[in-house]
Amino acid sequence: MTVNGYFLIALVGLLATEGIDWAARLLNVRALQPELPSDFADVYDAEAYRRSQDYTRANTRFGLIESAFDLAVLLAFWLAGGFGWLDGVVRGWQLNPVWAGIVFFVILMAARGVLAIPFNAYAVFVIEERFGFNRTTVSTFVLDMLKGVLVGAIIGLPLMAGFLALFAYAGGLAWVYAWVVVVAFSFLMQIIAPAVIMPLFNKFTPLPEGELRDSVLSYAERIHFPLEGVFTLDASRRSSKGNAFFTGFGRHKRIALFDTLVERSPVEELVAVLAHEVGHYKKRHILIGTIASALETALFLGLFSLFLDQAALFRAFGVDSPDIWTGVVFVAILLTPVQTVLSVAGAALSRRQEREADRFALDTTGRADLLVSGLKRLSKDNLSNLTPHPFYVFMNYSHPPTLERVKALDAAAQRSRA
Repeated sequence: MTVNGYFLIALVGLLATEGIDWAARLLNVRALQPELPSDFADVYDAEAYRRSQDYTRANTRFGLIESAFDLAVLLAFWLAGGFGWLDGVVRGWQLNPVWAGIVFFVILMAARGVLAIPFNAYAVFVIEERFGFNRTTVSTFVLDMLKGVLVGAIIGLPLMAGFLALFAYAGGLAWVYAWVVVVAFSFLMQIIAPAVIMPLFNKFTPLPEGELRDSVLSYAERIHFPLEGVFTLDASRRSSKGNAFFTGFGRHKRIALFDTLVERSPVEELVAVLAHEVGHYKKRHILIGTIASALETALFLGLFSLFLDQAALFRAFGVDSPDIWTGVVFVAILLTPVQTVLSVAGAALSRRQEREADRFALDTTGRADLLVSGLKRLSKDNLSNLTPHPFYVFMNYSHPPTLERVKALDAAAQRSRA
């Protein structure tokens, strides 16, 4: 390992990114307000508000410990020469570049996955259990983990092999070819995931006959949205939290309402929540997000191709001979601050899209109060933080804070009536 410019840039970048994340988390806890916001007085009582703040504190403490542990393990492995040692072991097996890279990545990901198991288990069986959310059994937890590994291997290993082969044999334009493959794969996953992968973990059931289906049919017909993509999801097998989401393209699009949400919400509220999800489809948010991800991938692959032959970068991590597989890891670490900036930009885009979907729901239902009451109910049921710090929101929130969404909907409704 050589202390050079790359070493210092990577180390400072990691520490600075971690420091900013810690500062945001701590500011978020300090921003907790003892007084319940007046807009939520109709759904929260003092006990529920106190529990929501305790939940935020518990998750913050746990998140700080987990992130500190992850950073400590990475730095210890790096500074102790772990990357150079593992690279030497893999090289000693005299495999071709594709197989060597696969073995290197599998070892690293397996080690990281094993280290993450205690944290994942604590989050589910201690924190979520303490606040009454957990419904996951040990067998479901283990089965989910095994399914995740299997799906990751079936999908990830061929993609990884193709990536390594391109950079090993395709010459100077390898990063362009790799980008085309990754983008095509991303679009393919938007089709495959809702129909094949997600059902491995949850059961999707078309809306049954009844008042909810009739109301949804009426709304869908009014806005020309095909109903066949609306499902309930058996989220109650794992958690009591409610939610809804939209995914997929074209005939493969899917709106899922958590069964926990359906159980606790009036039909009119559910239609308003569904209208919000339809807004994501009508506003082409999935497509926009996929394009943004493709541009981000192009940036990373282009930078990766530039750094791949920089021997000083590899020496900074204790590897004497540059190779593709270690280069992926080292460039990713070096670009940690860039990835953080892109993540913040992505979160800002997502918050904007959520506001657009809220406005679509208002415009197509004509009722701000229904979505407002739905948002409030979700906030209470999920023990959301009602007063997050603006900097934490800026860094992490994919949705605007609930209070901001409620005020925006109320203001938009008042303007519509004026």
